[in-house]
Amino acid sequence: MERLAIHPQGPTFSRIVSGAWRWHTVSQDTVAKLIHTSLDEGITTFDHADIYGDHGNEEIFGNVLRKNLGLRSKMELVSKCGIKFSSLKRPKTWVKHYDTSSEHIIWSVENSLKMLGTDRLEALLIHRPDPLMNPTEVAEAFSQLKQDGKVLHFGVSNFTPSQFAMLQSFLSFPLITNQIEISLSRVDPLFNGDLDLLMQHKTSAMAWSPLSGGKLNANDREMFSKASKYNASYSQLSLAWLLRHPSVIFPVIGTTKPERITEGAKAIDIKLDRQDWFEMLQWATGREVA
Repeated sequence: MERLAIHPQGPTFSRIVSGAWRWHTVSQDTVAKLIHTSLDEGITTFDHADIYGDHGNEEIFGNVLRKNLGLRSKMELVSKCGIKFSSLKRPKTWVKHYDTSSEHIIWSVENSLKMLGTDRLEALLIHRPDPLMNPTEVAEAFSQLKQDGKVLHFGVSNFTPSQFAMLQSFLSFPLITNQIEISLSRVDPLFNGDLDLLMQHKTSAMAWSPLSGGKLNANDREMFSKASKYNASYSQLSLAWLLRHPSVIFPVIGTTKPERITEGAKAIDIKLDRQDWFEMLQWATGREVA
C-alpha cells in the first residue's frame, strides 16, 4: 500500500483509510479482524469520530488495542469532534447542534484518547462547520492540544473553501486535510473549488463515502462493464477513479466486511487511463465535457 504525507508538514497516511463509522454494528471479534486485515493490507490509517456508534465506536476500537499492545505503534488514528445530539450517553443535550468551543474540543479529545486507549491522535478534525465557531477559540484549543502532545495535526471536515481558508488564517500551523464527500455520485468537489483550494495549500482531501454507500444500480453496472479491462471490481474501479486525481485524494472506505478491505486495498494498483477516467466522469454527470 502506498503511503504519502497528506501535507508537507503533516503526517504520513496510507493512501486508503479504514473508516470505523459502522463498526458498532458487528462484534468486537469482527472489529479486531477488520483492524488486522487493514494492517495486513498496508492500510495503517483509521478514521473515527467521537459520535460514531452513539459515542461508542472509539471504545470498541480501544478495547482491541488494549488487548494487543503492539498494534498502536503500527497505525495512525484520526478522529473528529464538534457534533452533539440527544443520547442516553449525553443526557444534557436536548437538540442536535455543533460545539466548537475550546472547552468542548479539549474535553472531546481527552475523552477520545481515553476511549481509544492511546496518548495521542495523529489528527483531529472539526466534524462540521459551526455557524457559532469562534476561530480564535478553536486556534487556542488546537495550540494547547498540540503543545500537550495530545494531537499532532489538525484538519476539518465538510468545510467550504472559504471556511477552510478562514480558519487557516487564524492558525500558525497548517490544516492538513478537509474530509469531504467525493465519489462518482458526488463530483462537485472537482468543480466547486474544494480540491483547488486544498491543492493551493499543498494538502489533500480525505474522501468519505467514496463508493456512494456501496449503492450500485443497473446503470452503474452497465457503465462499469469496462471493469473487465482492468480485471477489477466495480468498487475498485470507483476508488481508482478517485486515486487518479492529481490532488492526491485519500479515500475512506467504511465497510464491516474484512474481504471488502482486501478488495479495496487492491485499487491502489489500478492505473486508470485518462480517457477511461473522463468516460466515467461523463457517466457521472450525464454529459460530455464542454
